[in-house]
Amino acid sequence: MFESLREKFSGFMESVTTKSVSEKDIEKFLWDFKVSLLENDVSFRVTEKLEEDLKRRISGEKLSMTSSKREYIEESLRESVRNILKAQQVSLEETIERNRREGRPTVILFLGFNGTGKTTTIAKLAFSLKKKYRVIIAASDTFRAGAIEQLEKHANAVGVKVIKHDYGADPAAVAFDAVAHAKSKGIEVVLIDTAGRAETNRNLMEQMRKIKRVANPDLTIFVGDALAGNSAVEQAEKFGEVGIDASILTKIDADARGGASLSISYVTGKPIIYVCDGQGYEHIRPFDVEWMVERLV
Repeated sequence: MFESLREKFSGFMESVTTKSVSEKDIEKFLWDFKVSLLENDVSFRVTEKLEEDLKRRISGEKLSMTSSKREYIEESLRESVRNILKAQQVSLEETIERNRREGRPTVILFLGFNGTGKTTTIAKLAFSLKKKYRVIIAASDTFRAGAIEQLEKHANAVGVKVIKHDYGADPAAVAFDAVAHAKSKGIEVVLIDTAGRAETNRNLMEQMRKIKRVANPDLTIFVGDALAGNSAVEQAEKFGEVGIDASILTKIDADARGGASLSISYVTGKPIIYVCDGQGYEHIRPFDVEWMVERLV
């Protein structure tokens, strides 16, 4: 994104000669800025929000030397980006610890479209969590051919048990059995994999709602692909109708544009809590707002 944005900042700075920056002065810059954002997978609604914030912060401000103008505008953009990314935070570990004190497992439901890396993300999180907690995975994608075998392969690699039924079984029943098993065996975390057919499929959304009613998860997490651009935003909005608490962004290491994180945060109003930045099971880490701000700006 972001060499081109820096170039536009530079051109704008050079063009401003007065100490008071008017709306007329910034009109062309803001237009170019919006186009750059749209070209870099930032949704239209987010570009409108950032434009509005910048216009409010810049217009009429008394600025002195050119370097100060640059610093002021860049910090204005940083603050706008922070505001979008800083949804109310969700602490997975605090949730697990609270439930453990109360003697019950933490149930986490994962939603997302096929191909986003949802199953791999579940395995990565299981790999991370099993260092401190006992973890099982529920194979509630009983629709897609090979889904259970794929999940079992990952689970075996990280040393976690899978609770499964046959293909065609009720996904909610699988989730229910996994939670019951966890309660009976003192297992502290249940990770529920789900189907991810086309996000426009109404039956899929009804299925997700049923699993959620039956499993009563502590957290419902949307898994989005950073490379999917505005498609990831549309998916987040659709799965958001089921009700999500947070998101995990995959393939962030391959994302040269960076717009998906802003867009998903804005349209869901929920925090990104982890990012996946590689193919190994260890390649998952907590999301850092300031890291993303620096990366984008």
